[in-house]
Amino acid sequence: MSVSSTASTSASTGGPDLPQERRVVTAIPGPKSAELLARKQAAVSDGIGTVLPVFVKAAGGGVIVDVDDNSLIDLGAGIAVVNVGNAAPSVVAGIQEQAAAFTHTCFMVTPYEGYVAVAEQLNKLTPGDHEKKTALFNSGAEAVENAVKIARYATGRSAVVVFEHAYHGRTNLTMALTAKSMPYKYNFGPFAGEIYRVPLSYPFRWPTGAENAGSEGLEQAISKIEKEIGADQVAAILIEPIAGEGGFIVPGEGFLSGLAEYASSHGIVFIADEVQTGFARTGDMFACEHEGVVPDIITTAKGIAGGMPLAAVTGRADLMDAVHVGGLGGTYGGNPVACAAALGAMAAIEEHDLVAKARRIGEIMLPRLAEMQSRYPVIGDIRGRGAMIAIELVKPGTLEPATEQIAAIVKQCHSEGVLVLTAGTYGNVLRFLPPLTMPEALLDEALTILDKAFASAT
Repeated sequence: MSVSSTASTSASTGGPDLPQERRVVTAIPGPKSAELLARKQAAVSDGIGTVLPVFVKAAGGGVIVDVDDNSLIDLGAGIAVVNVGNAAPSVVAGIQEQAAAFTHTCFMVTPYEGYVAVAEQLNKLTPGDHEKKTALFNSGAEAVENAVKIARYATGRSAVVVFEHAYHGRTNLTMALTAKSMPYKYNFGPFAGEIYRVPLSYPFRWPTGAENAGSEGLEQAISKIEKEIGADQVAAILIEPIAGEGGFIVPGEGFLSGLAEYASSHGIVFIADEVQTGFARTGDMFACEHEGVVPDIITTAKGIAGGMPLAAVTGRADLMDAVHVGGLGGTYGGNPVACAAALGAMAAIEEHDLVAKARRIGEIMLPRLAEMQSRYPVIGDIRGRGAMIAIELVKPGTLEPATEQIAAIVKQCHSEGVLVLTAGTYGNVLRFLPPLTMPEALLDEALTILDKAFASAT
């Protein structure tokens, strides 16, 4: 079995000399991956799932190369982590230089410049020209948890408002903040208290039509806060500007900005969870910029450091300074090697204008997907911004999830060397998160394979 693409341009920010081509030389997964999978099953907890069990030996630009020498087109970017590519030269150089100097001291014991430099960059890059400060952590869930801690401490209130279809992490508090039970919350309770869930504006499924989702959704959310919680009890409103695991739901226009205004007028801390949407992914540096929303606190991770574990809470200086000394921190938070990677990633975003590249990816994908929708009635909705795009599959003429079709489409894409991911509360959303470094010819080929998979499955 051997299939090769014609797109072979090397990506300027990919791994060294890694050909940018789709190449299928074995069944996927191949025999070497199958051997490693057997080892994984014997050694690793069954609770750790795998979307596609091909074991990677190299990656960069827009491809992942496995141990069987298959080269797959990557439409997942490590779930929006490697926005700058899997081996961006500025990230690699920063890691190598820092690792040779020292890998750890613990910033809370003996600090170092890299942590401060990352904080300075985030204070400058995040929305708003007010005075800001930053604290660094290890993961998106940890950042969200600390943002809630800060909001509760600063306001003296306990209630936290979250939304249907939300995903915020896998710790005990962030599981409580997350909406979907399986696989994130099932059998893991009891969960943290004082968490209140309100409706999210979901245009595709809004009962009175997508055009009303913003205004009516805002009205419903505020009404529920007022009647069931009380605004003066709410420490924070926490929301993803585009719901990630919930299915890349883009709220109706005015929903996000209306919530921010409501929060401001009632002394509520407005927290934007930009873990998946941040760092150029949506065609803005941060997704909340699309509506001119300036959050009180913003949480970031994933795309912050080119694949290294790092996360941040950035917010109004008065909020960030409200907590007593020693109330925030963690042994590995702001690890020096991860900080060096983050500085390299942020430099790459600017140097290669990856914000514009994300917009260009959207300009390529959306018309192609719309054309497919005209031929495949199973495509109920196309949504997203920049390089964060999704399609929701339903049984034609209904809102019933088309889960069998999505499984068949994913299986065929994977067998032909295109890595795709799913999402959604109903398990019926294909989500696309290509690295922003992907060559356009490779993206075009991936869409052709996707079209072929739809034709076969529907």
